[in-house]
Amino acid sequence: MSANRYITEATQNQVRQRAKLLCEYCHASEQWQYVSFTVDHVVPLTKGGANSIDNLALACFHCNRQKSDKIVAFDEQSLSEVPLFNPRTDSWQEHFIWSTDTLLIIGLTPTGRATAAALTFNRARIINIRAADREIRRHPPPNDPTQN
Repeated sequence: MSANRYITEATQNQVRQRAKLLCEYCHASEQWQYVSFTVDHVVPLTKGGANSIDNLALACFHCNRQKSDKIVAFDEQSLSEVPLFNPRTDSWQEHFIWSTDTLLIIGLTPTGRATAAALTFNRARIINIRAADREIRRHPPPNDPTQN
């Protein structure tokens, strides 16, 4: 028996509002994208997760695709497998910071480092997008809670 993947439009809207239209992993802004972000199951249905609001996060296409059904990743510094960042239970500011120029996301903890690597937060293409967006004052997004 497979789990129901259907998430109501009302629930999807709740997730978007709670996330302030930011990918809850890499903090990209949905506002400037051509494709709507997806509602991600933090704990995948295949691993016992549910469609409840407490298990859903807004994710950009890239983070959603890289995360897939993963719930753990390897941290090269501690040489250990650790849980991926969970936007429902973890604080972004505890696990990540922006580099001084705001182009890179730096993992502060084993979970932060492993998540940044597994979801490729600092791939060349996104760094170039962040740099271009910074020039026109769209990065970091004004609704990014790390910028308050």
